[in-house]
Amino acid sequence: MITQEAVQKVLTDEIRPMLMRDGGNIELLRVEDNTVYVRLQGACAHCQGAVMTLKFGVEKILKEKFPELKEVVNE
Repeated sequence: MITQEAVQKVLTDEIRPMLMRDGGNIELLRVEDNTVYVRLQGACAHCQGAVMTLKFGVEKILKEKFPELKEVVNE
């Protein structure tokens, strides 16, 4: 089972530092039915590559940690 605490740890330890190097950030909103809801912030919020960052960066890393993850959604 995916917990909010476990996802937050991965975001804090692995994903956030990567995004912050490019002037962005990420906020965890909730984990519901094996779907993670986040909000991209800073430079990542309005970047044309935000979808790529979300699907091929954030979602890929989280799926490696949590194979039962369905998807990551930016709200």
